[in-house]
Amino acid sequence: MLVVAALAAAQTASEAQAKERAGDRAVAITDAVIFDATGREPFRGNVIIRGDRITAVGPRARVPRGAVVIKADGKALLPGFFDVHTHWSPNGSPAPLPQIASAYVMSGVTTVNDFHQQPEAFEPRRAWLGTLVAPHVFHVARMSTPGGHGADWGDINTTKWVATADSARREVIALQPYRPDFIKAFADGWRYGTLPEETSMNLETLQAVVDEAHRHGQKVLTHTVTVDRGRLAAQARADVIAHSLQDKEIDAESVALIKAAGTAYAPTLAIYEPGDAAAARMDDPVVRQRLRKWGFAQHNLRMLHAAGVPIVLGTDAGIGGAKHGTASLREMELLVGAGLPAREALLAGTSRSAMALGLSQDRGTIEVGKRADLVVIDGKPWDNISDVRRIDRVLIDGRLVKGPGIDLPPGNFAASLPPSPAAELIDDFERADGRSLLDTLRLTDIDGGVERSVVVANIVPRTPEGRALSIAARMAPKDQAEGGVLVPLRRGSVQPVDARSFSGISAELRGAGHYQIVVATLAGEWTATVEGKPEWSEVRVPFAALKPIRPGRDQPRVWRGDDLLQVGLVARRDASASAWVEIDNLRFYAATPAH
Repeated sequence: MLVVAALAAAQTASEAQAKERAGDRAVAITDAVIFDATGREPFRGNVIIRGDRITAVGPRARVPRGAVVIKADGKALLPGFFDVHTHWSPNGSPAPLPQIASAYVMSGVTTVNDFHQQPEAFEPRRAWLGTLVAPHVFHVARMSTPGGHGADWGDINTTKWVATADSARREVIALQPYRPDFIKAFADGWRYGTLPEETSMNLETLQAVVDEAHRHGQKVLTHTVTVDRGRLAAQARADVIAHSLQDKEIDAESVALIKAAGTAYAPTLAIYEPGDAAAARMDDPVVRQRLRKWGFAQHNLRMLHAAGVPIVLGTDAGIGGAKHGTASLREMELLVGAGLPAREALLAGTSRSAMALGLSQDRGTIEVGKRADLVVIDGKPWDNISDVRRIDRVLIDGRLVKGPGIDLPPGNFAASLPPSPAAELIDDFERADGRSLLDTLRLTDIDGGVERSVVVANIVPRTPEGRALSIAARMAPKDQAEGGVLVPLRRGSVQPVDARSFSGISAELRGAGHYQIVVATLAGEWTATVEGKPEWSEVRVPFAALKPIRPGRDQPRVWRGDDLLQVGLVARRDASASAWVEIDNLRFYAATPAH
């Protein structure tokens, strides 16, 4: 027994050091049952890795001398899983970026698309992810129509608004400095029959998005939830239809169009699963409609799969109740529940997703030359799909990141990046390129929904003091209309700043009426009302005067001061009213020392 224990301890120690050793020594996964996702039957063998690449696969693959050995002992070895549709949002579960990354690693998901970020956040988040144990995260730029889904909560710097082929081409080109990995087009404005329908993208506009994105080497995924819009996505040659077509049963002509276009299908069943609670409330017409749509979603998935349309894995995790990581595993179970064989669900989560994203030459199968993103599972998920939950080890780029003796670094458990010191002057509005003194891109802050307030912000002369920002707003015809401008304190509002050395916020205003100083923090927004005058005057808001917007009932928010993301000025007016104000020299101020 002592010998066995010593051997086990030695194996654990060697695996714990595999992450550091892999750059210098080969890694060998031995005696695994390999599901290589190429379509062949599972087989027993070894996989040899050097660096981040697979160098040998098969029953006779020799273990190099000095290799770090991971003994699979008959466990299943699969390519790392994909999730082509997620939202790394502050309202998801978990919410902080490092913890989202950890959730995917623990679930064996090694390649993820994030649909949630403004392009300004791409580079700061890429840099942050580079400090963590994380899956490969692809950042997806968003495009919608004015009044469309995705444009109903973000400004044009967060989601591009396009309505013609010309504007679509221009905006895809405008995105290129941010190096988006893919493009998401909100092509369908149907709101599941329970909310007012939003605008949809016409064929000419979507076709231009696809053509221009392809010209830049970027695949296009659509938000599409109706059969007719599925046809349009196929006509535009979109690469992936994301979400289930669920307004009716799909017809043979639509199936044929989608197949002929080579468009893949990511049904994101995990976000639509009704659950047992919904089935128990059959007296509720909304529940009955949801179950009817669920039936259409399952039926249409079966029809598309039977026709040979590639099925890929996406979840919409980060939205609603779909949790990061576990939702990806649940999606495979739901694919099987809808009628797909377990092996097809595994292919959806591996090689088919890689192919749909144009990554099949790099990953998605266990073959020589491919990236060593691998999952060891204690079971046979090709026979019982729920075995995907029995994850034993995970390797990303040939490095063991989950397994015996492997601990994630402290950064993977952080709630945010460490704050940087706040600069006193936030913006003097001297730059005319839409960027602040801090070199951040100003954001328009407007109410949400299909009908939104209109805000025009321009740099104007302020003689003789230089320039100021003029904000003009026409409020939407609805209650709680608002419009203004927010200044991110760091690029993309990714890293918070620590303003505890200051006492409050000041600005110079010209424009009669009341306005709100708004401060966005990691814990939510805070606001205070200030009064403008017809002539230039200074307003000051002590931090102590800021009040949280929508604080929790049981746990009212407490001002911290070290988690600030944005500062701005907003006008809140009656429906259809207008507002106008000029602002200059937005800054933090320190309390005057007592004498």
